[in-house]
Amino acid sequence: MFQIGDAIVATDIIEESFLCDLSVCKGECCVEGDAGAPLEDDEVRIIEDILPQVWDDLSPQAQEVIKKQGVAYKDSDGDMVTSIVNGKDCVFTYYDETGICKCAIEKAYRENRVDFYKPISCHLYPIRLESYKNFTAVNYHRWSVCKAAVLLGKKEGLKIYQFLKEPLIRRFGEDWYKELTLVAEEYTKGNQ
Repeated sequence: MFQIGDAIVATDIIEESFLCDLSVCKGECCVEGDAGAPLEDDEVRIIEDILPQVWDDLSPQAQEVIKKQGVAYKDSDGDMVTSIVNGKDCVFTYYDETGICKCAIEKAYRENRVDFYKPISCHLYPIRLESYKNFTAVNYHRWSVCKAAVLLGKKEGLKIYQFLKEPLIRRFGEDWYKELTLVAEEYTKGNQ
C-alpha cells in the first residue's frame, strides 16, 4: 500500500491490468450486484437537479421507481446508492442498439445537456473508495463480470491507475495523480 496525500492506495491499483471491454461484458456492472451505485452526499442533489434532462432516456420501469422512491435510497449498510429496477438495473441505465448497457447521465453529459459526468463511484470503477476519519482507502474491486477487462488490460499493457486517469484526477486532482504515477513508476522499477 502507498500513501498519497490523505489516500491509502492498494498496491494492486498499480500492479493489476484493466481495460473495460463493453463488447464482451455488455455493461454488466450497471446491472448486477445487490444495490445501486454508491453516491457521495452532494451527488444525490446533483442527480435530482439534472433529472429532467435525463428523464426521457430512462425506461418506464425506472421512471416508476424514481416516482415512488426517488433517485437514491439507503442500502443495507446505510449508504446512499442509486435506485434500482427489479433488484438489478440502476435506474439510470439504458441499452444501446447492440444491447450494451450504458449510463443515461453520461449520455446527457456527452450530448452537452448536463455538466455532471456520472457518479464518481461509477466513473472510478473497478476502484472503490472507502472513507475513514483520517484517510480514504483506494481499493481494487475484483468482480467476475470484469474478467474480459482484465484480459484486455493485460493485452494492451494498461494498469488500473492508467485506465482510470481521468476519474482519479476528477476525484483527487492533477497533482495527486502525478504523484501516483511517480510512485507507480518507482514501484515498477523496483520490482523488475
